[in-house]
Amino acid sequence: MQRLPLPAAGLCGVLAFALAAAAAAQERQVYRYIDADGRTVYSDRAPTGQVKDLQSKRVAGNTIETSTMPLALQQATERYPVTLYTFACGEACDRAAALLNRRGVPHTTINVEDGNNAQKLQQLTGELQAPVLQVGDKLVAKGFGESQWNAMLDQAGYPKSAPRRNTPVKPGESAEEPPRTAAAPR
Repeated sequence: MQRLPLPAAGLCGVLAFALAAAAAAQERQVYRYIDADGRTVYSDRAPTGQVKDLQSKRVAGNTIETSTMPLALQQATERYPVTLYTFACGEACDRAAALLNRRGVPHTTINVEDGNNAQKLQQLTGELQAPVLQVGDKLVAKGFGESQWNAMLDQAGYPKSAPRRNTPVKPGESAEEPPRTAAAPR
């Protein structure tokens, strides 16, 4: 049997510990039982002594702990999904996308240079002018007007600024702007 050098063995031990800790963080053991005084007890520690009706459950993290999007933003996104119709139109399209990213608004970006997407824009507005902002099914703004777009987003319940960042900034990303998000076209 070949022995590992001391640094490699230590590294393997640390790696095994890290994997075990990660697995434990993902799923927790919870116990429910009735103690000797007749009280129902919920605990993450196994009971000692006489207990009745012992139940053991494995519990994973809940959505409150793991959700990265604030509730107001989730609700606005579900009720009033945002679609940006754009192409390489220069400053107006760049400013339009920047506004949505600055406010942290999840949105679908549709490039109208594609024939099928141009038809969608034509049906929506009757024109082939971009950028166009669609908030929900009814609110549509042709051309970029920051105050008008902000008013539409406010009316739909979107926050005025990007949500607080819980993840570290990746290289090449701005600390002031959240990562660009775009949902898949519907």
